[in-house]
This record gives sequence, C-alpha cells and structure tokens, in this order.
Amino acid sequence: MYALTEEQDAIVDAVRDFATVSLAPHAVEWDQAKHFPVDVLREAGRLGLGGIYASEKHGGVGLTRSDAVLIFEELAKGDTTIAAYISIHNMVVWMIDTFGSDQIRAQWVPELATMEKLGSYCLTEPEAGSDAAALSTSALRDGDHYLINGTKQFISGAGTSSAYVVMARTGGHGAQGISAILVPSDVEGLSFGANEKKMGWNAQPTRQVILDNVRVPVNNLLGEEGAGFTIAMKGLNGGRINIGACSLGGAQWALEKTIAYVTQRSAFGKPLAEHQALLFTLADMETELQAARALLHRAAWALDTGADDAISLCAMAKRFATDASFTAANAALQLHGGYGYLADYGIEKVVRDLRVHQILEGSNEIMRLIVGRALLDDRQ
Repeated sequence: MYALTEEQDAIVDAVRDFATVSLAPHAVEWDQAKHFPVDVLREAGRLGLGGIYASEKHGGVGLTRSDAVLIFEELAKGDTTIAAYISIHNMVVWMIDTFGSDQIRAQWVPELATMEKLGSYCLTEPEAGSDAAALSTSALRDGDHYLINGTKQFISGAGTSSAYVVMARTGGHGAQGISAILVPSDVEGLSFGANEKKMGWNAQPTRQVILDNVRVPVNNLLGEEGAGFTIAMKGLNGGRINIGACSLGGAQWALEKTIAYVTQRSAFGKPLAEHQALLFTLADMETELQAARALLHRAAWALDTGADDAISLCAMAKRFATDASFTAANAALQLHGGYGYLADYGIEKVVRDLRVHQILEGSNEIMRLIVGRALLDDRQ
C-alpha cells in the first residue's frame, strides 16, 4: 500500500505532465472566465482519463480505484475544478459500463471513454439532497418506453453533456422504487436551467436538468428496475474517494506553493521559514495531508478488494480528506497574507473550490452518519 508499482509510477508521471502543461497554466483564467474547457477534456480522454476504471472491451482503461486515487490527486494539482468534473464523468461511464445492456455499452462507452462525449450524474433534486431516497422524479412505463418527468439540481456538465444518468422513481416510495435510466441529450423535453453562480467550481457548468415528458427506450435502463438507488450509492463510494483525492491534490499544491513562499519572503529581519510558529503550521498541514492520503489509499484498496468495511472506509476517507484539505488550503492562504487573497496566486481559487467538496458526494455530516451506523451494526 505504500510503494507504487512501475505501472503506477508511469501513470502518475503521465498525468502529472498533462496537469502541469494543459491544466495548471489556465486554471485561474478558466475560473475567472467561467470557461469549461471541452477541448482539454478531449485531450484528457486521449490519455485514457475518460474511462479510468471502465472495462477495456469498449475503450475503457480498466484501472483500479487505487490507481484512480493517484490520478485524481495529480489532476487536482493542475486544476481542482476540472479534476472534479473528470471524476463525475468517470462515475457516469462506470455506471453505464457496469450496469448497461451490451447494446447500450457498445453505443455509449467508447465515445464517453475518449471524452468526445461527456456525461452527467443526476441524483440530487431541489427538495431531495442528502435524503436522496426521497426523490420525486418519475419514470412511468409506456409500452417500450419510459416517460420521465422531474427536475434535477446542481448537475455538473449540464447543458454540455451528451449522456445523463437519471435516478427516477419507477416504483413506490423509498429507495426500492428508484431506477437508473440513461437519457441522451437530444431527446425532446430535456432542457436546462441557467448556469449557477457559485463560490467555486467556476470552470464547469452547474445547472438544473429539467425533464418534461422525456421519452426514452426501456433498454436505456441501467440494471434492474428498483436497483437505481443501489447503483447510485455504489457509484458514490468511488466518487467519495475520488473527490477526497481531488481535495488532497489541491491542498498539496497549495502547501508546495506555501513552502516556496515562506522560504523567499522575509519579515522582522529574517525569512518567514525561520519563524517557528509558521513551521508548526506547515508541519500540521503536511501531517494532515499525509494522513488523508493514507486513508484514501486504504479505502481504495477496500473498494478494489470488496472488503466488508469498504463503504464505511470510503465515507471516512471522504470526510477526513476533504476536511483536512480545506483546512490546509485555508492555512496556505493565511500564510501568504494579502497575496493569498489575490486571484493571480491561485490559492484563493483552491480554497473556494475545495469548500464544496465537504458538501457534495454526500455531505460530511452524512459521512459521519454512515460511519457511526456501521460501528453500531458491527456490534449487533
């Protein structure tokens, strides 16, 4: 768990080069302009980053969740916003590749894996966030089709994506009545809200997805009817460690910038690096990030091996990594003083981007609930 294989070293080097050349130089500009760099995503797709853990049969790379943690940390050092979107896209591709019919997989996975087409994950609704099982979007059977009505909220990539994995109610109340259905972007009745004005994540669009009598073939069902909530939660287990890795990458980048800053900047007659109090802060940042990294890799290993405690570990890793990384990035801003508050330095962007990681993919309060319930279940 602590030494990378030669293959993993090569993966990290390739992703680091991409992030350094294609993401990092543009991150602040994209944030300020609210520009979604679809052309750069296609470049990422050519590297295999659109189907990281999708099977190779239809163009995926077939890597592990442990590999993915390494990848997303490196991507986020270039741009936390774009790294996070690539994580969401990969969750969509994995769902289609894992639960779709052979026809759906052959039709959709190849172009999603290359990121010629993009994907969006549609679970949250205006009145159903953390309580996702209470969603109200409906999918009524009409012959060989589903007729879908409802609104999805906070959907990354909405309006640009070609594929929308929609969680909709095909049965009764509760989680057992929810199904996962693939909705193409060109169907009649699909529309989108305005691009939300957000604190961070400005380089990816976030809109409502509005489904008004949208008709899709029954073959677009992923898995069985009533299995949608289970599919959604399985997807989120991986998404949680990915978003933790994105947080870690952003915070690690901020720490490295801070180390360079305190060695160059002087105050009160000596370099900032010679002020003991600042060294204590740097030490705490490094310690917390190393601990987050270890927990993320432990959770990824559990997911790869199907360990009994994988769900709890993914929740722990997400909670700890996103909290620790936001704290470290905020400390980096503080140590930069007024310069940390300026957009040109990039630190304040990372702070803004990382804040939402404590909310999405299941809020950190929900992560605590998952871990706490698992502790009690183990003793019953």
